[in-house]
Amino acid sequence: MKTWKISDIGVLLKNSFTAIMKGEFLLRLNVGKYFIHIIYTFLLFALIIWVSLMVETTMAKVESQKAQIRELKIINSQKVYELAETTRRSEVDKRLESLGSQVGEREERAVKLN
Repeated sequence: MKTWKISDIGVLLKNSFTAIMKGEFLLRLNVGKYFIHIIYTFLLFALIIWVSLMVETTMAKVESQKAQIRELKIINSQKVYELAETTRRSEVDKRLESLGSQVGEREERAVKLN
């Protein structure tokens, strides 16, 4: 029975690291027959990560567009208010007077033609 030493762990880590760098790690573990399954699992994980990143960017775009829509709704409400403010009769009369126009409301009744 062999006893383990601290230096044996260092040698094992060193050999594992060099095997990983050379691409021989899976072959040393005798998992060559499962290599296709390992590649398939890696591709599935990569696909899941890619899809989640795409969903994240789409959600970020949706949130920014929602904020933009809120701002545009506020601007639209302000424009509608300003339009309603300028179309009132009293405002129109005040503007015409300030411009010195002789146009005003009709004082006589309209004649109805049959």
